[in-house]
Amino acid sequence: MNSIFHLAFNVRDLDAARRFYGETLGCAEGRSAPTWVDYDFFGHQISLHLGEPFATARTGRVGEHLVPMPHFGVILELADWQALAARLQAAGVAFIVPPSLRFEGQPGEQWTMFFEDPFGNPLEVKGFRSLEAIYDK
Repeated sequence: MNSIFHLAFNVRDLDAARRFYGETLGCAEGRSAPTWVDYDFFGHQISLHLGEPFATARTGRVGEHLVPMPHFGVILELADWQALAARLQAAGVAFIVPPSLRFEGQPGEQWTMFFEDPFGNPLEVKGFRSLEAIYDK
């Protein structure tokens, strides 16, 4: 079954959200209204609504890092991940976990980066050499 994931969450300013999700991340804008805007988030739909973002805390231990929970993100093929990492670095995005490789040589080897949008919503972007390896044990 093929499907498209949908996530709706709060942001405090739609203009700042448009700059981050549209310009910095390069996501295509979809429908909008005065209180929300949709984006094509790497093939999935996110809906950004005016409001107070959800609370997060750095409680997720991954290797030597404590990462924010909850968080959301996307998994990309490695070349696309590398291009996005370069784009974010060029834009001066502050990383919680900078672009890096983890689980090297193990099942689930992946590249990752964690950062926040301008409202504190945490995102993780993972990169895999092959998307078939996502669930390797």
